[in-house]
Amino acid sequence: MAARRIAVLTSGGDAPGMNAAIRAVVRKGRDLGLEVLGVRYGFQGLMDGAFVTLDSRAVSGILRHGGTMLGTARAPAFKTAAGQRQALEQLAAHRIDGLVVIGGDGSQTGALALSRQGVPVVGVASTIDNDLAGFDITIGVDTALNTAVEAIDRLRDTATSHHRAFVVEVMGRGSGYLALAVGVAAGAEVVVLPEVPITLEEIVAALRAAYIQGKAHFILVLAEGAGWTAYTLSDAIQAADPGFESRPTVLGHVQRGGPPTVFDRLLGTRLGAATVEALAAGEAGFVVGLARGRVTRVPLAEACVRTSKVDPAFYELALVLAR
Repeated sequence: MAARRIAVLTSGGDAPGMNAAIRAVVRKGRDLGLEVLGVRYGFQGLMDGAFVTLDSRAVSGILRHGGTMLGTARAPAFKTAAGQRQALEQLAAHRIDGLVVIGGDGSQTGALALSRQGVPVVGVASTIDNDLAGFDITIGVDTALNTAVEAIDRLRDTATSHHRAFVVEVMGRGSGYLALAVGVAAGAEVVVLPEVPITLEEIVAALRAAYIQGKAHFILVLAEGAGWTAYTLSDAIQAADPGFESRPTVLGHVQRGGPPTVFDRLLGTRLGAATVEALAAGEAGFVVGLARGRVTRVPLAEACVRTSKVDPAFYELALVLAR
């Protein structure tokens, strides 16, 4: 059945470009004659009934802002049967016949739970970790990459001045995609990923080789899920060879913030509009995202399978380029 009154929420970690998706949901929805409500603070707000009416003016000016104007929160209670019943009751009380969930694998797992209980749900692939299955790149990834590369470009200046090694930790949870892409784009000498085992001895050998070649700096990009922290790995490098000075830098949530790039604004807009078109046509039960340059639908159950997009051939190229 075609939806006439829909709600949109953002859940889990924020990603630059989420606001573009919200804006597109609201304005495309109103263009199709739908009433659009926003849910404050994700699934927690859904359980609490934190609904707000959204019109074109409510989303005016949000396109250029990072984060999410609806807010987001972790909601452990939603994983329980009682929490999901509470959410279903709120959806019924507010006469919602279509739901848009903007977020990553945890958010889409929540969307899947509601979908299996009869709620028409369409997800929007939005996570800087880029670990949703079936999509090439998700909302927020491009901005996070640009933010990290800019930071490393700045660190390289001071690394060169002091002839130091820098261990730069980037986000990504269990996926090394972000770290690998950042490492290649920033010209890092070593990239440490969860998917590719590497020993401390191999790292120190690469450091020595870089200085023998005459390099005045050494940049190592570390994925947060690779078994080290920037601090422990930096200390281990210096302990293994006290002749090298090593400094840790954790970019952390800096990568989530800031104005979204043009790419993320356009991607959020395209995906947000696609969800409304689907719900208005009575279609649901999938996540929309980008694959091979096109807006693509992947069933919720398939998209929720966490996956790594680290291409072994690209990793090998990173090794070649670092020499």
